[in-house]
Amino acid sequence: MHRTYSLRNQRAPTAAELSNPIAVPVSSTKTPRFFGPGGLANSFRRTTAGSFGPELARKLAQFVKMEKNVMRAIEACSTERRDAAKQLSLWGADNEDDVSDITDKLGVLIYEIGELEDQFIDRYDQYRITVKSIRDIEGSVQPSRDRKAKITDQIAYLKYKDPQSPKISILEQELVRAEAESLVAEAQLSNITREKLKAAFSYQFDSIREYAEKVALIAGYGKALLELLDDSPVTPGETRPSYDGYEASKQIIIDCENALSTWTFETAAVKPTLSFKVTDYEDELADDVDHLNVEDEQWTEEHQQQPVAA
Repeated sequence: MHRTYSLRNQRAPTAAELSNPIAVPVSSTKTPRFFGPGGLANSFRRTTAGSFGPELARKLAQFVKMEKNVMRAIEACSTERRDAAKQLSLWGADNEDDVSDITDKLGVLIYEIGELEDQFIDRYDQYRITVKSIRDIEGSVQPSRDRKAKITDQIAYLKYKDPQSPKISILEQELVRAEAESLVAEAQLSNITREKLKAAFSYQFDSIREYAEKVALIAGYGKALLELLDDSPVTPGETRPSYDGYEASKQIIIDCENALSTWTFETAAVKPTLSFKVTDYEDELADDVDHLNVEDEQWTEEHQQQPVAA
């Protein structure tokens, strides 16, 4: 076997990691677990998540659990892919020189895809944890809703059974306070939901974008490796020309590592193209603000020029 270069020997920080030096915590799915990644455990987690806890937070709690199942599936895929890459290299070692070298280098590239999937899980978990914070604030809002509903029911019951009860006025005062608390909680929920939702999916799409573009790079260098493999047919008894692509295959791996290590979002090849201008509304809003500022200055100047009444 001709393993002359590995993507993981003395790995230096990539340009993307240097541009964002904050370390990404290890995914919670990688911790030891009793149930394992099987389908029964996934189904159990998904169904039970929507059955307990505050009513308001149950749907999002179920969504968070489903996303954890997605992460466990990606983790299993990453492990299997790296094992398959090793097996490809082992199989190729018993073949002729060209097949041995190319399969070993292909194994290096496929193993790197598994490594990218492993890194993707850690970044994907940041998205899931951010969504969980929305679930938590939903859970904290539920008691204020329940308290307001309970007081409302008590008032309606007393008005039906004993309209002259002195407790009604006391409960109405409590309802006013409960509604005020509920308004604050609902406003907080509305603000945090939008803030965290935007941040969460920014994490997700950034991680997907980095993973997808790096996999595309690896696929391109993998195709370049295949060009070194002579697949022209030989007749029985004919000797295939000796293989001399060791240096070329090594250089392809080196070039691939350099491309991956220097990749950043600024140098990304894929750029979204929209059929409309997203900033139209922002430009109109900015123009309105500038117009209001001009009117405010004119109003100030006019009132400063008027004589002050005695």
